[in-house]
Amino acid sequence: MTFTKTTEQSSKYEHLEKMSVPELLSNINQEDRTVPLAVEKALPQIETLVTEIVAKMKLGGRLFYIGAGTSGRLGILDASECPPTFGVPFDLVVGIIAGGDTAIRKAVENAEDNATQAWEDLKAFNVNENDVVVGIAASGTTPYVIGGLQACNEKNISTGSISCNAGSPLSQTAKFPIEVIVGPEFVTGSSRMKAGTAQKMVLNMITTATMIQLGKVKGNKMVDMQLSNSKLVDRGIKMIMGEIPVSYEEGAELLKTHGSVRKAVDFYNKQ
Repeated sequence: MTFTKTTEQSSKYEHLEKMSVPELLSNINQEDRTVPLAVEKALPQIETLVTEIVAKMKLGGRLFYIGAGTSGRLGILDASECPPTFGVPFDLVVGIIAGGDTAIRKAVENAEDNATQAWEDLKAFNVNENDVVVGIAASGTTPYVIGGLQACNEKNISTGSISCNAGSPLSQTAKFPIEVIVGPEFVTGSSRMKAGTAQKMVLNMITTATMIQLGKVKGNKMVDMQLSNSKLVDRGIKMIMGEIPVSYEEGAELLKTHGSVRKAVDFYNKQ
């Protein structure tokens, strides 16, 4: 069986340099429209991985993302947004990128080719059998990511993956693979485009669905969000007002005293 990187095949668009700005934007937009449909086809795979993550977190486990380049940065982005959105500890969802923090802002040469470094990076967090490690790689061939999952499999740690090619080595390594087949990129091989968009959508689904299952959302509101700025404080006060019969001033005082929407509402309802 021959493995083909569809994301690196030439797209139907040629001579991009001859297109006007409106043509470029319209054609990119046309390609982007196909991404949600590709994600939809992967929903059963996403469901299986989310179910595993929820089960592990209920045992005290954590979620780790490992990736290189764009994929690594997207994992870090998703992980970093969980604490302010859902009020969870900063180390519940962890993003790790090949090349370390330097690689968040600029490429680190050959970092993705080191097949043993991901496990070393994970060991620094004392990764264990209660955790889930998800490898992210558009091509599904990144040695850093594949090597990391192989090491986790050997240690009986649950592994998942997000890739954009069918039957890739990464998918064959992960216990819970997700494949979102977006096809050739508008700029051939530029996986920061459709593949990156697909990965971000899947990551949104994974953590949002997981946190809802863990009780971090009430109704459709982020009742455990961190109140890190005035906008979020105002939003929190209004959430409280929507849940219990208090004025804006009373809601503000409750929020200030108890530190979260959930705690403020629970305190009021227990009186």
